[in-house]
Amino acid sequence: MKYHVYGIGNALVDKEFEVTESFLAENGIEKGLMTLIEEDQLSNLLANLKESFGLKKRAGGGSAANTIVAISQLGGNTFYACKVADDETGDFYMKDLAVAGVTTKLDQIKGDGITGKCLVMVTDDAERTMNTYLGITSDFSVDDLHIEDLINSEFLYIEGYLVTSDVSRNAAIEARNIAKQNNVKTAFTFSDPAMVTYFKEGVSEIIGEGVDVLFCNEEEACTYTGKENLDDAILDLQKITDKLVVTLGSKGAMVISKDKQVNIEANKVTAIDTNGAGDMFAGAFMYGLTQGMSDHDAGKLASESAARTVATFGARLDKEVLQSVLAKYMD
Repeated sequence: MKYHVYGIGNALVDKEFEVTESFLAENGIEKGLMTLIEEDQLSNLLANLKESFGLKKRAGGGSAANTIVAISQLGGNTFYACKVADDETGDFYMKDLAVAGVTTKLDQIKGDGITGKCLVMVTDDAERTMNTYLGITSDFSVDDLHIEDLINSEFLYIEGYLVTSDVSRNAAIEARNIAKQNNVKTAFTFSDPAMVTYFKEGVSEIIGEGVDVLFCNEEEACTYTGKENLDDAILDLQKITDKLVVTLGSKGAMVISKDKQVNIEANKVTAIDTNGAGDMFAGAFMYGLTQGMSDHDAGKLASESAARTVATFGARLDKEVLQSVLAKYMD
């Protein structure tokens, strides 16, 4: 086995802004969700944001990429399959993953087009709202999977955002099938309430007969299952996964297996930016899982790592910060 976790997902460069509630309302932007936009909409909104608030930060992003970076920074061996264009933004993205210690083959497969971008708007209550132009990443296909690297991995990790493109959804389904045929375990994250609201059928296609690990928050769990309370949603979700990880924000998290439920306490912090918190939780938990940690210890590592992310502007942490958190949970 060469990699602990092999991830697939959208390649997006985040441009982050601190905005007001009124800005979102005036521009008809749905708060708290990820909304897909076209290139012209991105250009107009970006110009408006820069003029009104100024760019706070540019960073590599994408849900699964954030998770894979976290695993790598904690010490795991990782591979990330995605798609960028042969442009400045694509170069930035490729180098950003390399610095984080993530193996890719992006230097071999850059295509003509525009690398995807995500405008991340953070309000005073620390809630993140995203408007995303997928660009070339919507063409992420079976041809971009690097199957040899996938079958040399312990886990395949799939982000829910891939469901928005027919081509990418088919790639995710094929990756899951290949993983199953080669005894590679699969982890999947719903990623965003919008994915299970507007693309539920596609999400179910990716999950297929079930996955080994499923990550979601309370809203996503209830929306996907159509249940009014979390307990009922959990009973439904347990039918499609061996290990269900439900994040509950300030209330912590739950890890539910066939034979037990582990409750994880939240780490109290002053929230600045919730962008990337779920990705970080998944990354730290997956690292713990692949290193033989118990669900409780992996959950504690994930909870504190996510809390540190919420207390920081941006979706990722410095490696040194993550390593200092990890040190608390090592023998």
